[in-house]
Amino acid sequence: MCGRFVITSAPAALRQLFGYIEQPNFPPRYNVAPTQPIPVVLVENGARHFRLMRWGLLPSWVKDPKGFTLLINARSETVLEKPAFKKAIRRRRGLIPADGYYEWKAEDGRKQPFFIHRADGAPLGFAAVFETWIGPNGEELDTVAIVTAAAGEDLAALHDRVPVTIGPRDFERWLDCRGDEIDAILPLMTAPRIGEFEWHPVSTRVNRVVNDDEQLLLPISAEEIEAEAVKPKKVARKAATVSADDGQGSLF
Repeated sequence: MCGRFVITSAPAALRQLFGYIEQPNFPPRYNVAPTQPIPVVLVENGARHFRLMRWGLLPSWVKDPKGFTLLINARSETVLEKPAFKKAIRRRRGLIPADGYYEWKAEDGRKQPFFIHRADGAPLGFAAVFETWIGPNGEELDTVAIVTAAAGEDLAALHDRVPVTIGPRDFERWLDCRGDEIDAILPLMTAPRIGEFEWHPVSTRVNRVVNDDEQLLLPISAEEIEAEAVKPKKVARKAATVSADDGQGSLF
């Protein structure tokens, strides 16, 4: 699966790679999480555009989003049949610019986070499907999910699922939703080639969404991993007052 990812490339570099018209300027993000607005590249009227959408797809037929499961991923094996995705995969496909993502591996009774990125350090595009949900009062909310596939032999050591990544030469093919045929994009919904990605363990600080800094990407040693595994003694203290808005509702 993919539950957290990273955007660190310069806005101008991403615009050149993905070819969208807009010129958004934004700082790097090191811990993008579900329900936050995320960038999505799509095609409208024959041109590529940059849009912000909520990570967590809401099908148009959902009446009350509060009681609906948060769909952050769409499995490639069932995306053509699942009611939540079967129309979007044919008519509303997008790309999510990123520079890597996090995955957690169970080790010794705890979960160790890893940062996963292309071996050549290049940005990547997650395959995505999106929907616009319209509320009872006419309000509109653009929502998106990342397509995932069964992991290849190497990445399966971390998790059995991986996000589907689309290479630049296949951007046009993935984004072309002019027809209702999808045979051309089926071969794209696969795991990365063996050796295409690298990974290393990172601090469990990434577990907290409020942590969003470049230190999250740094490799940590076996000694640091052990140190983080030691649970500190609980100290009685007065509850601190925390603002309801921690700033995580906005990508930028």
